[in-house]
Amino acid sequence: MDFTFNNWIINGKRIPYAFKEKRIRLHGESTQSELFVFQKIINALESSKPWITMLSGYPDGSFGWAKVEDQLKDKNNAPRLYVEYVGQGDSDKPEDYNYSTIERADLVEAHWKQQQIKSTFVVSFDYSSLVVLELLRRQQERISKGIPLDTTINKVLLINGGYFADAHSHPYLTTPFLKSRLGKMSTKMVQRSKIVFLMYLKMVKNMWSSNYQVSKIELDEFYKAVTHRNGAVFMSHAGGFVDEHKKNYAMRWDLESIYLEMKDTVSFHIVGSQDDIFEPRQLVKAQKSLGKYHVDIREIPGGHFCTIEQPEIIANIINELHDTAS
Repeated sequence: MDFTFNNWIINGKRIPYAFKEKRIRLHGESTQSELFVFQKIINALESSKPWITMLSGYPDGSFGWAKVEDQLKDKNNAPRLYVEYVGQGDSDKPEDYNYSTIERADLVEAHWKQQQIKSTFVVSFDYSSLVVLELLRRQQERISKGIPLDTTINKVLLINGGYFADAHSHPYLTTPFLKSRLGKMSTKMVQRSKIVFLMYLKMVKNMWSSNYQVSKIELDEFYKAVTHRNGAVFMSHAGGFVDEHKKNYAMRWDLESIYLEMKDTVSFHIVGSQDDIFEPRQLVKAQKSLGKYHVDIREIPGGHFCTIEQPEIIANIINELHDTAS
């Protein structure tokens, strides 16, 4: 496959999202607010099978799944929904938008409602783990209140995410720097210059493992995905998700407590890369906190961007879990 950003978005579409009303606008409807978000659906006609919802990482968005989808396409005919958050990929990137985990969860639910998805296996990478934890929390709250569920999450696969507020350990030059005033200025420079972007990647180091030789084409397409529609500044706008977890939602988005409340109705699975520099403590804490409950926790080779380094392994795990009854 030709792994280019243009090829990734060409088979998707931009659809109108009424963000204040938290729903995808239907044809002919009027709304108070509207943005356009990218949506990619695979095997839509196979709707009799359980859906897989693919939630992407930061900062390259749904394009980060391109190699995994290439591995899935001939082996898994389940319908798959790839969500592109506001600010990423081919979605709109408003300057004055309230970027947050909460609004990302709202968008995911809007996609589910539009597609009339009754149940789904959710696969998340990177910061989308927080979105999944919020969605699970909402599901449990609705169940406890006797509110019927429009969509039921029956299984989750969390890959290289942040599950505990006290285990975040992002290097300074990543999200801590990007959310600063200087970081915002830097993202504007990145938008104008690929050279600046490559210099930044060189400073960050080890986004991929030392055994993986990132090609020039991969870096070029990564840059296109990040900067499409003036998107580089999103890295600054969305850089506060770790602080959001620590300061506001430490208990609400705590994986162990969510697991204990939902383990009888939701199947939990975790994958962590051995050389992940962004969240290495999360996997260790997950093994300590959840291993005693015999939760499925796996380590795989590679660095943080395992969806690029190890697409076959990721796809095989998705296939295995999707074929297993929840």
